[in-house]
Order: sequence, then structure tokens, then C-alpha cells
Amino acid sequence: MLPDALQFTSPAPLVDIGANLTHESFSADLNDVIARARQAGVTTLILTGADRESIDAALALCERGADGVALHTTAGVHPHHADQWNAELADHIRHALAQPATVAAGECGLDYHRDLVPRSVQRRAFEAQLELAAESGRPLFLHEREAGHDMLEMLRHWRDDIGPAVVHCFTGEQATLHGYLDLDLHIGQTGWLCDERRGQHLREAVNDIPLNRLMVETDCPYLLPRNLPAKLKGRRHEPALLPWIVREIAACRGIEEAQLAHATTTTARRFFGLDEVRTHG
Repeated sequence: MLPDALQFTSPAPLVDIGANLTHESFSADLNDVIARARQAGVTTLILTGADRESIDAALALCERGADGVALHTTAGVHPHHADQWNAELADHIRHALAQPATVAAGECGLDYHRDLVPRSVQRRAFEAQLELAAESGRPLFLHEREAGHDMLEMLRHWRDDIGPAVVHCFTGEQATLHGYLDLDLHIGQTGWLCDERRGQHLREAVNDIPLNRLMVETDCPYLLPRNLPAKLKGRRHEPALLPWIVREIAACRGIEEAQLAHATTTTARRFFGLDEVRTHG
């Protein structure tokens, strides 16, 4: 249960473009989490497939369905798992990208913040996934942290071969943001922007993102917003809290929440090629 103070319904339907609902923290109450999302006006969830296990779990969840909430997934290998890349995994992802529930290739990209995998290995796995995206025609769901220079260089090389791409959970500097926008990329924003300790630069930079290229996401269970009016036991983020992120971004841009909600949902539906919400009995 969410505290009463956190039960806030969006003025317009929302698409959460990045929800890690296959994370173990959701295993005990996933149905309740999805029900709360629906009650909050989050009617579409894009599950994040970041390794073989999460891809398979997300596809199974999409197959099962959820009442009143449309479930879709991405399929890729996060840079933290880039050392797992091999021909067998490539074939597995190629098969996943052919499934109707899969709407994007990724999460893939570069992460030089933690450097859990050597950078050269990250770049090889990323390049292979750029090739898969080009082959499949799927949009790209990208991850980048402190690797803007190399990411931009690789995307410039591939830009004519790949389709739409979104840098999810963008946290970089303004120059990197403008580089992505110059490549006609989309940008995903999370609760990072609500964190006064480290997201201050994003509160200004978010105004540079055209509304038709801005999307919103929780990246749950991570990145719990710090603008919430009540504390949350356990500090697990979930899709029902997405309206609070929309409220903060709208305030930064000086527009109504309903306008931002409608614009980001329209953009997400166009980007991922989504139908209207489907219900499952």
C-alpha cells in the first residue's frame, strides 16, 4: 500500500517507458503494484529487458497480461552485463525482438560511471546491438552514463541505419543532451530530476527537450523521487508514483501537468508504435 498522501492520479493517461518489474523486489506484490499503477492513471508499462533472465521474465509477464494496463517490453543487454555477450545470446535477443510484445531493442549502451565491464567490451556489445536494431527495425532503448562522447560517436556512425532511439534516464550535461537532440533522439526523464542534490542541472536542461521528443519513466524500483510529500517504507519506487515526476517536470517547464502528461503519452505511443490500452480478463 502507498500512504494516502502519495495516492495521486494523473490528469491524463501516462506511459511509463522504463519499469523494471521483473526485479525481485516486486515478486511478492506485483499484481498490487500494477493495480496501483492503473489507479494512478499509468495505463501503459514498458518493461525493461536488460539481460537474458529479465527478457524472458518480461515476455512471460506480457503474455500473462494485466487488467486495464497494457504491458510491453524491450530486449537487450545492459552494459553492466556486456561481458555475457556471445552468439547464443545474440540469437536469443533476435528471437525476442521478433515477439509482438517487444517494442524496442535494449536496454543497451555504455556506462563509464561504474565500469563493471571493460569499456572495450561494452562498446563491442553495444555495436552488436545497434546492428540487431537495424536488422529488426525496432526502436532503440539506450543507457548512457558518463559515456556521452563515445555514445555520440557510435550513434553518429549508425544514425542512417537505425530508426528512432531514446536515451532513457538521461542524467548527463547540457552539451551531451544537445548532441543527442541534434541526432533526432528522444529523451527519457526520471525521478533523478526531483533530487535537489544531483538533479539541479536537469531542472534547467529539461526545457531544451522538445515536447515531441520527451518521455517519462520511473526506472523503478530505482530512483525514488525526493519530491514526494510522504516517506515510503522501504524506498522502493513503483509506476504509481510516475505522476509525481510529471508534476515536477511540468513545474520546471512552466506548463500544466495535463499538457505534459498528454504530450509525453502521445510521444511514447508514436515512438513505440503502441495501440490503445488493452485489457485482459
